Amino acid sequence: MAVKNFDKPFTFKGGIHPPYRKELASGKSIEVCPLANRVVIPLSQHVGAPAKVQVEKGQEVKAGQVIGQSDAFCFSPVHSSVNGTVKAVGPKLHTCGLQVEAIVIDVNKEDSSVQKLEPLSDDAKPEQIIARVKEAGLVGLGGAAFPTHIKINPPEGKSIETVLINGCECEPYITCDHRQMLEQGDELIEGLKLIIRAVGAKEGFIAIETNKMNAIELLREKTASMENIHVVAVKTKYPQGAEKQLIDAILRKRVPSGGLPVDVGCLVQNVGTTIAVRKAVKKGQPLIERVITVSGEGIKNPKNLLTRLGTPISHLIEVAGGIDGEHNKIIAGGPMTGIVQTSLDAPAIKGTSAITVLKYDSTKKVAAPEPCIKCARCVDACPVGLLPLRIKAYAEKGLFDELEQLYASDCIECGCCTYVCPAKLPLVHWIRYSKQKLRERGDGK
Repeated sequence: MAVKNFDKPFTFKGGIHPPYRKELASGKSIEVCPLANRVVIPLSQHVGAPAKVQVEKGQEVKAGQVIGQSDAFCFSPVHSSVNGTVKAVGPKLHTCGLQVEAIVIDVNKEDSSVQKLEPLSDDAKPEQIIARVKEAGLVGLGGAAFPTHIKINPPEGKSIETVLINGCECEPYITCDHRQMLEQGDELIEGLKLIIRAVGAKEGFIAIETNKMNAIELLREKTASMENIHVVAVKTKYPQGAEKQLIDAILRKRVPSGGLPVDVGCLVQNVGTTIAVRKAVKKGQPLIERVITVSGEGIKNPKNLLTRLGTPISHLIEVAGGIDGEHNKIIAGGPMTGIVQTSLDAPAIKGTSAITVLKYDSTKKVAAPEPCIKCARCVDACPVGLLPLRIKAYAEKGLFDELEQLYASDCIECGCCTYVCPAKLPLVHWIRYSKQKLRERGDGK
């Protein structure tokens, strides 16, 4: 049963308090990003099977048209985000650093139309909502990019009692969800109601960190008369937005090792995803755009931009005034879990919540690792309750049976252990390596 006392902010054990630097963009209203001359749309923007090309070079395409499709179970359709002409189909740089199959489209800026689906009626049934979410190509917009239609359709024998909307946005610099809660609060609540209907849940929660009090107050005012929707404050702490930690903080339920939120009757959805559900169901709009925060000390004019998918990172930086002086890192995402970019040609995709540019003076210089001093800071910081240093030691020695006993696969890769380590040990690197090796062993059994 959900905790009903909302007076005291909820939280979880562990975590860290990095400089959040939200003030750079939190006061900037969402702007529509001008169209780039060309977009690059990868066919793999989600967890699961990549899409198969549905268009060819030279073909005219419409914004909202399906250009990538598949019959796989874990998959999400890919739509053209613009009107234009297919320039090329082939391997292109992805924000993950790899070359992946993509469709390059020269944009027709004179045509602003969008090919939409037929809006569903107000009394749409759960199966209709789920089908629409799939058809619209929705995935988790918090970064994981898991297909939303699978997430809101629990397997047989499982039921969802509680829907949690994750408005924590605990990653430093990122403010796109904060702005959407302030500017699209009604759409967020309507999207939550649609998800509750789709999964048959009893109640919904919108969880927001205490560094966003204006969003908490606004949404509490909007939901004051709603008996089954609650707005709860959670402590400002990283990684408060990790779904298992959020469930623990609010509902005092522990997702079992190797399990999923549905195992404890919960569903966690991102703010942007929830608003996208409303757009798909009520407006018939497929996922062709999202709000992206362009911020950091290395950006001249930080912004929150409603951006067409496939827009090059270079274009987003240009719209935000360009890079301010010497920079150290350009990151797709935030500084804790994002991916450092080696080229600005990579495109913004469904899971791109931010482009963060850090200057030399806003990031610690990389120091060579030193011997562990057994301070246990990594243990105290770990929100999952793991032993990061021991996992690293076993991984270095190839002791994979022991790694299984240490629950290395439960690591959420938040980076807390590496952040607090005074010896500058690459703990997350070794845990990721451990998880990959354990997956390979599992596949081979």
